Amino acid sequence: MASVSDAPADQLLFTYGTLQYAEVQLDTFGRLVAGEADTLPGYTIDYAEIDDQRVKDVSGLSVHPILRETGNPLDKVVGRVLHITADELDAADEYEVSLYRRIAVTLASGYTAWVYVG
Repeated sequence: MASVSDAPADQLLFTYGTLQYAEVQLDTFGRLVAGEADTLPGYTIDYAEIDDQRVKDVSGLSVHPILRETGNPLDKVVGRVLHITADELDAADEYEVSLYRRIAVTLASGYTAWVYVG
């Protein structure tokens, strides 16, 4: 679990699944994270079976949403942009299983944020 520090929350992470859950944020970041609603155009949500027992225990789910790029601007995924520190981004990387990879995307708001895709 990441520790609370004086580091600036200068990383943006777009979440559309379990990282929005209070219990997952508390376990992963050690705090509830400020954020706002946003959307990601050109993607849809699919679902994947999660084998990692720790992630299933923390989230309470064995099937998690996973982003799939469509390239169609009419497709969009609704989620939240979290303002986190670099250490918290590392903690999110540890939470996410190997089915996911982190990439930078441009959200409907114009923000550039990290997101986990399949």
